[in-house]
Amino acid sequence: MHKHHVVIVGGGFGGLYTAKKLGNLPVNVTLIDRRNHHLFQPLLYQVATGEISPGDIASPLRRLLMKQKNTRVLMGEVTGFDIANQKVILRDGPIKYDTLVVAAGSGDNYFGNDQWKNWAPSLKTVEDATDIRRRILQTLETAERIRDPELIRAWLTFVVIGAGPTGVEMAGALAEMAHETLRPAFRNVDLSNVRIVLVQSGERVLPTYPAELSAKAEASLSRLGVEVMTGRRVTDINAEGVTISTGDRQTEFIASRNVLWAAGVKASPLGAALAKETNADLDRGGRVMVEPDLSLPGYPNVFVIGDLAHFNHQTGDPLPGVAQVAIQQGRYVGRLIERRLQGKAVGAFRYADRGTIATIGRGAAVADIGRIRLSGWPAWIVWLYIHLMYLAEVENRVLVFVQWLWHFITRNRSALLIVNSDSVPTEAQQQGPVILKTDTGSWPIVK
Repeated sequence: MHKHHVVIVGGGFGGLYTAKKLGNLPVNVTLIDRRNHHLFQPLLYQVATGEISPGDIASPLRRLLMKQKNTRVLMGEVTGFDIANQKVILRDGPIKYDTLVVAAGSGDNYFGNDQWKNWAPSLKTVEDATDIRRRILQTLETAERIRDPELIRAWLTFVVIGAGPTGVEMAGALAEMAHETLRPAFRNVDLSNVRIVLVQSGERVLPTYPAELSAKAEASLSRLGVEVMTGRRVTDINAEGVTISTGDRQTEFIASRNVLWAAGVKASPLGAALAKETNADLDRGGRVMVEPDLSLPGYPNVFVIGDLAHFNHQTGDPLPGVAQVAIQQGRYVGRLIERRLQGKAVGAFRYADRGTIATIGRGAAVADIGRIRLSGWPAWIVWLYIHLMYLAEVENRVLVFVQWLWHFITRNRSALLIVNSDSVPTEAQQQGPVILKTDTGSWPIVK
């Protein structure tokens, strides 16, 4: 007897929670992802700044779903769809489905300037986080070796582009990392001179938050030594730094060897592939316009959820691309499939907004939870609890909590490792040995 086959594309929050909801149903479930793990993206910036390790926020999908006997996990790359024949096309062949759930998420958006990625990496994957960590630490190692004050200033200047939650959290973590954790460990360069610039095209940081919380977040950033530049737009990025402009078209160049991109996201290309097959509409960001039940118009057995879905049936505005939206949509689609198999109807999807929260640093956060607005220590405690609870495994929650506690007490970070390192950059090589002076004498630092 043929069992109803549900194919889920994407092992992020939406895909994982859909699969979990289907775990005890008389259906076969196949979850496909390019990677073998589920990633808790909200804490990627802590991997990039050495506070936690990649394995603390990433869990193998097979382990997460191994108790579900009706579920299999495939590591593969989806390249397209054959909707007419109900097939998902993988690079190595098709898979047939009865119900399809596409939760492919989103990627970085450089707004037509993809060449900037060479100089300003974004933060979406474990690989991104470890590469950014390498860049940051290698930058400081290079500054330790060079003597030219102007070059040192460029190497010690970090520019974060985009002041949404990711940019704000990254800037705050960078400030704590340089000014507190690493400063005593460097002898030849004074890390108190590290300059961190947060650039935002809008008029305030955290623009989706209430204005009063944005102001408190900016004040917390300033206390950490972060220089906030609002109302500036990036016009160029290259190996030497960033060019920004103001509303009156005046330009300013910031010499920097470390630029980080947190300015925007765009939907997975699989949204365009679905639209081509089904004539579904896409919004400007490439998200698929869905029905009130998250299905595609004219295709009741094809669902799009999470960052890839444009759902505007509740308020007229699309839902934000945050984990809570994807989790609730995944649970909803799982329940909808169950009810349909029972011959029962399900109402339209309704999102329950549980608020938004962002941390700026040690003991500093802002939270907008319904009518409750918190800042400072109370918001930070709430942030800690929420992020621990949404980690996929109990083991990860314990590991992250222990590392957070250790960092809180000692201000030390446990994962300050340079991996896949390049050779010493040219600027340091050209300047030859550096003479390190200490209270007990001096000695040359050689290559």
